Amino acid sequence: MPERPALISPRELYELMRRGAGDTPLLLDVRWALGADDGYDAYLQGHLPGAVFVDLERDLSGELAEDGTGGRHPMPTVDDFEIDMAECGVDNDRPVVCYDDSGSLAAARCWWLLRHFGKYDVQVLDGGLQQWRAQRLPIESGLRLTEEGDFSVRRGHSQVLQAEQATMFAEQGLLLDCRPADRFRGENEIIDPIAGHIPGAVSMPARTLTDEFGRFLPTEELRAKLMAVGVDGERPVATYCGSGVQASHVALAISVAGLGEVVPIYIGSWSDWITDPSRPIAIGYSVPPNA
Repeated sequence: MPERPALISPRELYELMRRGAGDTPLLLDVRWALGADDGYDAYLQGHLPGAVFVDLERDLSGELAEDGTGGRHPMPTVDDFEIDMAECGVDNDRPVVCYDDSGSLAAARCWWLLRHFGKYDVQVLDGGLQQWRAQRLPIESGLRLTEEGDFSVRRGHSQVLQAEQATMFAEQGLLLDCRPADRFRGENEIIDPIAGHIPGAVSMPARTLTDEFGRFLPTEELRAKLMAVGVDGERPVATYCGSGVQASHVALAISVAGLGEVVPIYIGSWSDWITDPSRPIAIGYSVPPNA
């Protein structure tokens, strides 16, 4: 399956769509926001022509554990993900473009999971729905039905980390905490019951890698920001956040910057880490051992 650039611009995507069915990728609308459940309603009101709605909570997450282990958005099982993506119309041989309306956070989660499960002809629409509308490109409303795809899970290269492995990256490589900096420091924690971060992790907020329009920063600026926290294309790097969404966004940014194609993610992230009271917690800024 051919590799594709991680990002595609609205104009590039529109030109592909104009060429006809043979060149048109499947569009996945992954609108989602923490604490909100209006993504599907927003999709019905207006979406890219032919786009199919993907529910991050149902299609891109596993079943929540009663004790919270696995985090707020656990890793989906192989079978469930295969079935859900096929129901959304994903085929083995048809390219996919994911988008959202929140700076590509949710779209990046879909991008990373598809690649993890062996589908590499997948891209993210840079700037998402906001930039599509800004260029006055066509929008349609209502439900879009699609035929079931033939997607089957294949062996991917991306690694899903457990807590112990995340600790190893923090101690021997580079573990990026992709939440806002105040949550990394243990301040203004309004989502998880315990504040702080994994000892040795380095703060790299996902939202700082896009501009005010939700587009990724220019490549050289993106590289500079990532390299400033230790991402150099050589040092082993992994990401985590609150529940594996913003971590996917930074993994995508690293790919866009050309500093790594296969970035492991601690999917359970902070919401899983704090379920074990024996795990250490750091507050404020810390300097990793290899810095």
